[in-house]
Amino acid sequence: MSSSMGLQDYAKQNIMISKFLALASMPISDVSSDVTIEIGASSFALHKFPLVSRSGRIRRLLIEAKDATISRMNLSLIPGGPEAFELAAKFCYGINIEITLSNVAMLRCAAHFLEMTEEFVQKNLEARTEAYLKDTVLPNISNSISVLHRCECLSPVSEEINLVNRLINAIANNACKEQLASGLLKLDHNFPMKTMPNIEPETPSDWWGKSLSVLNLEFFQRVLTAVKSKGLKQDMISKILINYTHNSLQGLVIRDPHIVTGSLLDMELQKKQRVIVEAMVSLLPTQSRRSSVPMAFLSSLLKTAIASSASTSCRSDLERRIGLQLDQAILEDILIPANSYGNNHGTMYDTESILRIFSIFLNLDEDDDEDNRMRDESEMAYDFDSPGSPKQSSILKVSKLLDTYLAEIALDTNLLPSKFIALAELLPDHARIISDGLYRAVDIFLKVHPNIKDSERYRLCKTIDCQKLSQEACSHAAQNERLPVQMAVQVLYFEQIRLRNAMNGGHNQFFFGTINSQFPQRSSSGAGSGAISPRDNYASVRRENRELKLEVARMRMRLTDLEKDHVSMKQELVRSHPANKIFKSFTKKLSKQLNSLFRINNLKPIGSKPNAESRFLFQRRRRHSIS
Repeated sequence: MSSSMGLQDYAKQNIMISKFLALASMPISDVSSDVTIEIGASSFALHKFPLVSRSGRIRRLLIEAKDATISRMNLSLIPGGPEAFELAAKFCYGINIEITLSNVAMLRCAAHFLEMTEEFVQKNLEARTEAYLKDTVLPNISNSISVLHRCECLSPVSEEINLVNRLINAIANNACKEQLASGLLKLDHNFPMKTMPNIEPETPSDWWGKSLSVLNLEFFQRVLTAVKSKGLKQDMISKILINYTHNSLQGLVIRDPHIVTGSLLDMELQKKQRVIVEAMVSLLPTQSRRSSVPMAFLSSLLKTAIASSASTSCRSDLERRIGLQLDQAILEDILIPANSYGNNHGTMYDTESILRIFSIFLNLDEDDDEDNRMRDESEMAYDFDSPGSPKQSSILKVSKLLDTYLAEIALDTNLLPSKFIALAELLPDHARIISDGLYRAVDIFLKVHPNIKDSERYRLCKTIDCQKLSQEACSHAAQNERLPVQMAVQVLYFEQIRLRNAMNGGHNQFFFGTINSQFPQRSSSGAGSGAISPRDNYASVRRENRELKLEVARMRMRLTDLEKDHVSMKQELVRSHPANKIFKSFTKKLSKQLNSLFRINNLKPIGSKPNAESRFLFQRRRRHSIS
């Protein structure tokens, strides 16, 4: 029974093949169509023989059909759709078709789907497209990128035939070959001219990296991973990332996160932002203090990550990268808008991120590079202590940046004093040589926030080192009613010491003592000083103690003179300006504060005569200075 059925099928196949061969001797135009191919909404009235002569899939479908007179076939799954099938059908009819960069990918996938291989006829469509790929596409980076872009809508067939991987590997290999050739050419050009600086050439307008912006995110990630594994330079990878991110986020970036309406469109844009930013961060080069990624790009990524509510790991990665390069930042880079969606009373800027970024920079000493760990102890000490060292120079740059940032965010009426104080207290004492910038920021904050608590006002002003204020800042602070009285007293005290030392023509050792202690002097050899013996240390302490006693005695005498001058000035100003109530109030507070200060330090109030001990110490100091 089964053998008879097999003989019938065999006979049926022979009959169909004989019919096809009979049709071969007749012109196509004279034969009416005997099969209709349906692809989606399109249909093609064709002839069976030209199709089965080159397509193994159509031949198999006709042979496997139960009805020998089948006249309709559905090939909707063909990659490339009707356009690809039309070109493949023309090829089956012997019509010469032009293979180009725009159609080679879909023709190669269509040839695979229709099984148009060398098994049926030589130089079939599959062989023709493979030859074009090898000769024209794969050797050229831009051509490979263009064809890879066409493969995005040809999945999964383009993956099955390994076309996507071949194109990605070709891009990576050619990119590294181009980098090597460029390096050799540059080396050959610069070798005879050693005195010429090695200037990095500008990126050409037809640079292949710009072409990657046409790829979807998945293909771009695969290409960048491939070129990184092949050894492409990090600065080149950074340029590619910047170009792709700029083109991908155009039209997606929400310029002002405070005006987000919460519509479905906004949520969709925010989701696209989040996906792109997280992908770009995962592709960034290795974190380094000398990274090739520009600070402005990192800052824009962090702003977008916050606006799109990206993952915590993504934001932490960006914060660390910015912290490693914080000395290269400007104010615009750290003015990061806060994501205050749904909160009308939120702050303007994200101070929490900035606090973490500055903390990362200040903790870099614990995470030094391997090169820094290999340095000897004396060199490490010089790097940290010397005001002219790169490390100290970076700290001074960052301190100026923070003071400028504080002055900017101080204008935000919704900013909590605790957050402002946390930023103001962040830097160590040696980070600022002059405290004018911090004083300006504090003064702005107090002016914008007049109703803060006295404890917060005192703690905020405590961050200012009055000894590091300039003469102009001291003059302003002495008349600033927004400052606590304690600070006004300190400012007046240190200003008088400054004036006294200037009049005496001596070195202001007391005034600059705290500053100089942060930068100990090194020997001329550059090595660190040796250990101090206990005897020398004890003698030094006794000498400093005597100097401090003399200083206290001189201060008592000088304060007596200041009180007399103060009384005479007050009388003169009151006579000339009877309506000057502000000055009268200030002088009254100042007198009370000075008296309370003396009581706390077990000193006699202003106006009392110095005791015998004070006069003896003063006369002894005076004789010593004369001699």
